[in-house]
Amino acid sequence: MIKKNLQLLIATKNSGKVAEMENLLSSLPVSLHNLNEFPDSFEPAETSSTFAGNARLKAQSYARQCNLPALADDSGLEVAALDGAPGVFSARYAGKDSTSEEKIKKLLREIESSRSQDRAARFVCAMAFADENGNIIFAAEGVCTGKISIAPRGTNGFGYDPIFIPTGFEQTFGELTNETKQKISHRALAMAQTIRCLQDFIGS
Repeated sequence: MIKKNLQLLIATKNSGKVAEMENLLSSLPVSLHNLNEFPDSFEPAETSSTFAGNARLKAQSYARQCNLPALADDSGLEVAALDGAPGVFSARYAGKDSTSEEKIKKLLREIESSRSQDRAARFVCAMAFADENGNIIFAAEGVCTGKISIAPRGTNGFGYDPIFIPTGFEQTFGELTNETKQKISHRALAMAQTIRCLQDFIGS
């Protein structure tokens, strides 16, 4: 049983992801930390071919490194015209240190080169929670379907948000408000399951 006033590590250095996850977890009685507070932590090799596998690897590794219960996610974009790419390679699609703009440009270029008219895509987010010893306590997954826009639109969010139009909307994730995204995004859907599990452990 996890005690109340849980010290919880959000296992990422991505400022956009930290802000989004902190907002989603704001209703819980937890003290949140992130990897920017642990400069000596190192990134484990993401050797799994699935989002779920890589989320588990990260949760286990960072929990042990930082001696804190850790919530890790692995998420990415799967594009039909590219046979599911970039998938688990979404974050490093245009190179390990590439910018979001560089990733987007490469993705749009490759869709055009494919000559496919199918712009269907989906965002997938797998989450895993490990105790401070690296034991996986639970895992969750969220999926948001949609399509790829012709060009980037909007400045809200991060990553591929400016080119992803979720099903039922005309705006991209980059144009939608945070309030809307917190109801429909892949990360929000995975987090909703995670919050229910955390509430059980915390006893709230």
